[in-house]
Amino acid sequence: MFTGIVSALGQIVTAAPATQGKQLTVQTPAGWLDDVQLGDSIALNGACMTVTTLDAAAARFGLDISAESLDKTAGLGEPGPVNLEKALRAHDRLGGHLVSGHVDGIGTVSHFQDLGGHHELRVRAPRELARFLAYKGSVAVNGVSLTVNRIADGADAADGCEFSINLIPHTLQQTTLGRLQAGARVNLEVDLIARYVERMLGSAAG
Repeated sequence: MFTGIVSALGQIVTAAPATQGKQLTVQTPAGWLDDVQLGDSIALNGACMTVTTLDAAAARFGLDISAESLDKTAGLGEPGPVNLEKALRAHDRLGGHLVSGHVDGIGTVSHFQDLGGHHELRVRAPRELARFLAYKGSVAVNGVSLTVNRIADGADAADGCEFSINLIPHTLQQTTLGRLQAGARVNLEVDLIARYVERMLGSAAG
């Protein structure tokens, strides 16, 4: 489990083809890996991955990402910046919201604007995720825990929805979200509780 509070900015430095996907090498800030061991879980842009190689002295770790994961996520198949978060420990503060590290779908940035003091980010979510998004609800965008400020459903159910988020300067500086542009694809994870509520209501209706 994770909280959606990014603790470091990393960089995928190599993405080598493998038999069933790719092998990635990720550079982290100095000292960030000091308490990490082989087999630990680390979220990259919101996707939970397992550490398969580790060089703490060089601040680098490696992982294997499957073809299925590459198909269901964005921004993990090529070198580039990534949000990093270590798995939640039982005694840690829950600063964001409960995040499983399982990407539910890919959204598309439809609008990103500096409004003076903060930025407005709008993301179009696919139809299958729209019912899980609500005003003042939680959503993880590229692994960052955020609050939905506005939501607009499409004219047709197949259009999904567009949700709006306000990003403060600290979030822009400490995550990769400040580098987004209209048209960018982002990993989305909806609120864990919303998924269970939808399942229970669906079972009751049946």
